Parts: sequence; structure tokens; C-alpha cells
Amino acid sequence: MSLRLSTVILPVRRWHDGGRAQWQRAEELGFHTAYTYDHLSWRTFRDGPWFGAVPTLTAAAAATKRLRLGTLVTSPNFRHPVTLAKELISLDDISGGRITLGIGAGGNGFDATTLLKADTEPWTPRERADRFGGFLPLLDRLLTEESVTYEGTFYSATEARNIPGCLQRPRLPFAVAATGPRGLKLAARHGQAWVTTGDPKLFETGTPEQSRDAIRGQIEKLAAACAEIGRDVAELDKVLLTGFTPDRNRPLESLDAFVDFAGQHAELGFTEIVLHAPIPDSDFATDQAAFEEIATEALAQLR
Repeated sequence: MSLRLSTVILPVRRWHDGGRAQWQRAEELGFHTAYTYDHLSWRTFRDGPWFGAVPTLTAAAAATKRLRLGTLVTSPNFRHPVTLAKELISLDDISGGRITLGIGAGGNGFDATTLLKADTEPWTPRERADRFGGFLPLLDRLLTEESVTYEGTFYSATEARNIPGCLQRPRLPFAVAATGPRGLKLAARHGQAWVTTGDPKLFETGTPEQSRDAIRGQIEKLAAACAEIGRDVAELDKVLLTGFTPDRNRPLESLDAFVDFAGQHAELGFTEIVLHAPIPDSDFATDQAAFEEIATEALAQLR
């Protein structure tokens, strides 16, 4: 399977002040998919503009024609499967069937605490995994069945109607972000793609070589999870969201640097590499000209 390049556009710009143009430019540059983060706010951007993922993607769908669109990633932190399914079916329809749902268990950032009372502890990693284990299978059913009744530990649905369903059949694709055993099993069973950012423990002090070894181990565990249910791991696209390995943003400094980085990760089995669109005065403050050169020239050198 050939390598694809995609981008992630953080929702920090007003739509009529550069937001629309950024999504249209992503299409002009030939990216396969343009994703956005699905958070209430995120890290150093907390005290600045941050817009909702679903309305942003709806506007992007109307402003583009060919570009696939998606979240990277949605989580149970502030979502419920029933309401999310309704929004996704609507978004898939508006976009003409161009939506991919990136989804994961979520982290312990602002999303994990915003809806809680001040004296309530956020979910532990185990509790997040427990919730994700109920969330994803129910969402799968909601997007494929016309009426769903289900009573679970964390999420329930009573005659939830989702007619006419997704334009993509049997439903829009799931790109499941996971590195732990329970998440990898969910990716194997429900995913059309698997997403990783690498091993977060290596971000500060690890080396690029250690990172690639860790990712290789993740892919081996994904393959084992697929084998358990009789699925070929080759059926899943493998997506690397860049910027969180020890390489950080160095691969975006030049075309040559990126081609070297992408080639090494393609050898691991990745089918899609996602680049953050540049944001000045942030952790993603890469050069726009270099970013656009990579978008338009890198794949030809990687074939």
C-alpha cells in the first residue's frame, strides 16, 4: 500500500479570518486527509481561541470538494455515543462521504476535568479504558443499525434511531488511537485504521532509533491482537501523527529531512503520515514554505 500524507489543522483561527483558507489550501496541496483535534481546549492553546471540531469540519466540508476530513481524535471525555453518532451521520452526509473518525480513550487534560465538579478526581487510565471499551462498540452499532437499544455500565441507548445511516457503508471508517492491550484489541475489532504518536515516555529523553523500536513493538502487538480474532493486520491502515516522537518537528525543517523520516517509518508499515499545519509562536511553528514543499514533493521521492 502506498504512503499517503495528511495534515492536522488545529481549530484556532476564526473561520472568516484564515480558517476557511487553511482548509482549502490543504486541499490544493494534495493532502489525503485534513484532520482537526476534538477537544474543549488543549495544552498551551487553553487561553486562546479554540473552536469546536464538528462545526469546523462541517464548514470545511462545505468549503472543499475532494479532501477527506476527520477528527484526530475524538474521545469519551466529553462525548456520548448516541449524540456523537447523530452528528457523525449528519457530517458524513454533508461532506458527501468524506469523513474519518479518529477516536481514542482520551487523556487527562482539560477535557477530562471541564465537566466535573471541582472536588471530583478525573478518571484514571483504567477508568478511561473501561469507558472506551463500552463507548466504541456502542458507537459502531449506532452507526450501522437503524435502531439501537443497549444498557451498559457507562453508556446506554433506548431505541436510538439513526436513519438513514452513514453515506459510507456500512459506516464511516474508524481510525483507533491505541497503544495498550485493551485499546489495541478494540482497534483490531472495530478499526479500519490504527493511530499512534509513538511512545510518550521517549519524547523528552529518547532517541529517534528508540522511538522506531518502540513503534515496531506497538505494531507487533497490534498484529497479535488482530491474529487473536482471525484478522489480517494488513487490513488496517497505520497512521503516524507526527510531532510527538523524539524527532519533534525536525522532519519538517526541510524536504530531505522529511523524506528520510517518512521513509524510515514507511519501512515499519505506516500507510499514512500526518503533519501539523504550521502555527506561528507555538510548538508547531514550522516554516510554511518548507511545509508546502513537503506536501507537494515528498511523495514523489518516497515512491
